[in-house]
Amino acid sequence: MTPLFSSYRLGDLTLPNRIVMAPMTRVRAAAGGLATPSMATYYAQRATAGLIVSEGVQPSLIGQSNPGTPGLHTDEQVASWRPVTGAVHANGGRIFAQIMHGGRVSHPETTGSQPVGPSAVPAVGDVFTPNGPQPAPTPRALETAEVPEHARSYAEAARRAVDAGFDGVELHGANGYLISQFLSSNANLRTDRYGGSVANRIRFAVEAVAATVEAVGPARTGIRLSPGGTFWGVAENDVPELYAALLAELTRLEIAYIHIEATTDEDVLVGLRRAWPGTLVMNPVLPMGPKQTSREDADHWLGLGAELISFGRAFIANPDLVERLRLGVPIAPVDEATAYQGGDAGYLTYPAYQHTA
Repeated sequence: MTPLFSSYRLGDLTLPNRIVMAPMTRVRAAAGGLATPSMATYYAQRATAGLIVSEGVQPSLIGQSNPGTPGLHTDEQVASWRPVTGAVHANGGRIFAQIMHGGRVSHPETTGSQPVGPSAVPAVGDVFTPNGPQPAPTPRALETAEVPEHARSYAEAARRAVDAGFDGVELHGANGYLISQFLSSNANLRTDRYGGSVANRIRFAVEAVAATVEAVGPARTGIRLSPGGTFWGVAENDVPELYAALLAELTRLEIAYIHIEATTDEDVLVGLRRAWPGTLVMNPVLPMGPKQTSREDADHWLGLGAELISFGRAFIANPDLVERLRLGVPIAPVDEATAYQGGDAGYLTYPAYQHTA
């Protein structure tokens, strides 16, 4: 048996294979940020993954980035998720909720409030709103005294996630959203204890993770990171130093895993692998890019020391991706037009592989 299909112990869970379904925004939630029966079907169809990480789930209304995304900050939202986690577990799967605070990547038409961020620096690009794409607005810079409340929002959402039946949570520390904005050297221009030096810029991430560990335990806590990524205009000028410092703090917290995207040179990523003593989930291809992770990509990173490999886009069009990888049969392409349009088309309508004589 190749490593990709061998079992792995992650915290208190035994994963039947090393294949992780990466978090992917699908904007199918109902009004009020509620999960739906279609979402239960979607995730249950993909329960053969060793681990599913859900789409980004906002921990507060101000943390919502896109319209149509689900939340974990009301009792109604918790109740709506229980059929989803129940369906995954009934199909033999395991699922973590990705907790995603959008920070400056949001819009008043989506949340009713001016977005917040480390500094009053707008994201680069257009953000999605209920009335179509619009230029990213300038966020309100958080006061020093407000920052801990936003760090704790991840932990409060994690507590609700476990109550909703999730096996754990992944903090979204990547791709230009709030944690990533604090790590950034151009989105974070603060001069207080949360800005300036590397030690200060990692503080928000560490406080968010520490609060989550206290809330639900280290075995139920992971974080996703995109070292050197430039999503939404963020920049990190000191990637090796920044992430070495962050991983040192995360090591002390003994979390279940870090989930790293291939957003910088491979030698830097391999260095981070060496610096991290715990489980590494590796996403081998650039998120939102045209390429789907292949079996070759997965085997390459297992050879470089990753324990688990996350597949994103390939899981959209291939609910039976694990079996396709096992058999070496073709991976179906994604219909881009239906990725974010809502409804069940391009969501529940991708078939399993049909074997022909």
